[in-house]
Amino acid sequence: MDYEKLLDEAWKDMPEDVAKEGARLEIPKAKGHHQGNRTVITNFSNIISMLGRDAQHFLKYLLKAIAAPGRMEEGRLMIGRKVSPSLLNSKILKYAEEYVLCECGKPDTSIIKKEGKTYLKCMACGKQREIKL
Repeated sequence: MDYEKLLDEAWKDMPEDVAKEGARLEIPKAKGHHQGNRTVITNFSNIISMLGRDAQHFLKYLLKAIAAPGRMEEGRLMIGRKVSPSLLNSKILKYAEEYVLCECGKPDTSIIKKEGKTYLKCMACGKQREIKL
């Protein structure tokens, strides 16, 4: 058999969720409500677990990005002002692009420190790039 036929057979034998195209990292949209002048994100712990990063680092990044005070409380995020869901979701996606996703598009990354610098290392392609924490 030639290479192309072997490759086609291998793809047919792959489980469907691996063989199909698309992103493997599906970050849930921020869900919440307003309480007076505050915003409460009820699925914040779920978002953090999907990102696979330190909760305090993500919280600090997000609050700085939306320029608002806030705190985590029982898996929820309490923000000290009204924030639109579209703004929150865009900042969450920006965090994922900067601190979770590799340039190859895979989320199989880890944050490593080497020689006084911090890098995002991809376990899929082996590439690493410097990031600022």
